[in-house]
Formats: sequence, structure tokens, C-alpha cells
Amino acid sequence: MKLLIIGDIIGKPGREATREMIRKIKREQEIDLVIANGENMSHGIGMSKKNFDEMREAGVDFFTSGNHILKKPDIFPEMSKKEVRVIRPANFPPGNPGKGYEVLEVGGKKLLIINLIGRVYMHHSYDCPFRKADEILAEFSKTKLDGILVDFHAEATSEKNALKHYLDGRVAALWGTHTHVPTADLDLTKKGMAYITDLGMVGPTDSIIGDAKESIIESYLKQIPFKLDVASGRCVFNAVIIELIGSHSCKSAHFIQRFIED
Repeated sequence: MKLLIIGDIIGKPGREATREMIRKIKREQEIDLVIANGENMSHGIGMSKKNFDEMREAGVDFFTSGNHILKKPDIFPEMSKKEVRVIRPANFPPGNPGKGYEVLEVGGKKLLIINLIGRVYMHHSYDCPFRKADEILAEFSKTKLDGILVDFHAEATSEKNALKHYLDGRVAALWGTHTHVPTADLDLTKKGMAYITDLGMVGPTDSIIGDAKESIIESYLKQIPFKLDVASGRCVFNAVIIELIGSHSCKSAHFIQRFIED
């Protein structure tokens, strides 16, 4: 089974680039499932129901998310459906809308997709992602699964790398999101787990991690609050393609970076 896993989609430019690239990659590769992190899809912060529907029609089968997923309340009903197609971090405190993992059936195979959020340099007191992963894996320990996948939405590379070693041999793939900057450490471990510290983003290149430069630079210079606006122009598309061979292992993992002119 071959999966296309896409980094954080940033606003309208990211949505348009994602739509274009999914079409091209599906023509080139035999992709069985498309997963994307969608927490920045709507004006750079959050995911609206309208943009969720737009990207589902474009070919994204399933969405993970992160710290901004609760910014657009009209997505909450979609997060609470019986057959969920968008999840939020599982280690959010109890009582939040939605769920942090889901089992998908794809072509007769069962995949467990887990979303976690980091704690280092984040601005909220989330539950422990390591212990939450243990809880979820224990819940499914007697379930026959064809793949276990984890999106770890975190700031610190060390925290992501630690979770890599903690879950190696227990999940098939672990990828990081949130920083919008791709890392050059895509790895297939000896135990067969596909890993990358951060996928990067789908968004404008002439930007600061997808957003317009001017107000952010001014904020650094003057130490004042600033308003985020999604940038425009040429976009980068960052993703990986993995090929699953079991619940805890992959056959291959390839990084994709392509540029889409405005």
C-alpha cells in the first residue's frame, strides 16, 4: 500500500498547490491514500468546513492537525462524525471536540492513524505524547492492523527525535509537522519505521514559513504584536511517499519537494 503524506497546507496558495500536485502525483504513482496536515488551511490558522470540503474534493482522503485546529468551530461537527476524516492531537486535554486517532479501511486494509502534539516550546500544557501513544497502542494491541501511522505536531527536533526512538518497531511511520521547514533526515530504521523530523509545508516560498514577511520582521525588530497574513506567489510542495508492508514497517520512503509557479 502506497501513501502520499503532505506537510502543513498554508492558506489558499497551499490549497491550490496541493490540488495541482495531487493530480500530478496520482498520475505518476499508484497512490492508495492521501493524508495531509490541514490545521493552517484556512487563512493560515485553522480549518473551515468549506476548505475541508474543497480539499476532500481535490483528493485529500484524511487530515491530521495541530494546535490551531480548534480555531474554526464550524469544523467541529465533522470531527465528531462516526466515520471521521479529520483528527486533532490525541493528547489535548479531555473534553475537546473530536478524537485523536482513527482506524481507516482502505482497499480491505485497516490503518490506525494517530495525531499527537509536542510540549517543548509549545504554549499550552498538553498531556504527555509518549504516554498517550502508549495508551492508544495498548488499546489496539489485539486488533489486526495493516499499518500504524503517527503525525507528531511539535516544535522541538529533539522531542520529535525522542519519539522516533520510543516508537521504533511499534509503528510503521512517524512524521513531524508544525515548523513548516522540511528536515533532511528522512530515514527507514532497521526495524522498518519510516521517519522524518518535519515534512515542511505547502505554501509560498517568498514568506516566513508561509506568512507575509513584513509584519513579522517588524515584530522581531520592535518586539510588538503582529497580524499574520498568508503570503502569495510561487509555492513549494513538501511531502513523502511511503510504501507499507506491515503494521510496524515500511518497504520504502521518498521525500518529494516540488515548486509551483504563481
